[in-house]
Amino acid sequence: MADDVILETEGLTKEFRGFVAVNNVALRTRRGTIHALIGPNGAGKTTCFNLLTKFLIPTRGRILYKGRDITQVKPADVARMGLARSFQISAVFPHLTVLENVRIALQRQRGASFDFWRSDHVLGRYDERALELLEAVGLQDFATATAVELPYGRKRALEIATTLALDPEMLLLDEPMAGMGREDVGRISALIRRVAANRTVLMVEHNLSVVADLSDTITVLARGEVLAEGDYDTVSRDPKVVQAYLGTAHA
Repeated sequence: MADDVILETEGLTKEFRGFVAVNNVALRTRRGTIHALIGPNGAGKTTCFNLLTKFLIPTRGRILYKGRDITQVKPADVARMGLARSFQISAVFPHLTVLENVRIALQRQRGASFDFWRSDHVLGRYDERALELLEAVGLQDFATATAVELPYGRKRALEIATTLALDPEMLLLDEPMAGMGREDVGRISALIRRVAANRTVLMVEHNLSVVADLSDTITVLARGEVLAEGDYDTVSRDPKVVQAYLGTAHA
């Protein structure tokens, strides 16, 4: 693995009862970049993402993180290595406050149990860092709000904050713009750009304008295989990509 590559796959393949969902995918994500995984419906990107985040075990192939083979490593152990999936942890406790949700994520990152019975004085040791994380994602004014009351886009920001509490070196985002209006898309796009300033981001995303704006590298999947790779200008002009998207590659 080259020094500038943080995540790499070799011959990554996943079959379901004879159906090949991901076929011999070779993916290389460079450190400090935003790398997007895109493709038309049924392209295999969700399966590929679930392989990378250890929710599925490949039929064949390897996944390397920082040069270490993590193909058989459990998701929780991979998270402790610095590879975290956002929206995996999410606002698990919808009836706790925004601050309490981030505080719980910090407890997890530091190996503490979820000691709800402890005094506020004991748990308060996490507040300073929790408030820093809320400010980083633009939720400082929502610290005392109950998580379930947050607007949809703000909930996504909270989910990113709880993931950042794990202090990941690499962040994997599963369709971060799904279901959002234009204002929320702009807000979360700006947040991802800030988050990526000192870490690597790999994301699956359908919003191609977001992909064009944020991504350094784009990998296009079709029928489970890598169809094209490069920056947005390169892949959007590739005839194979245009055909795969049925003419919507520039949408």
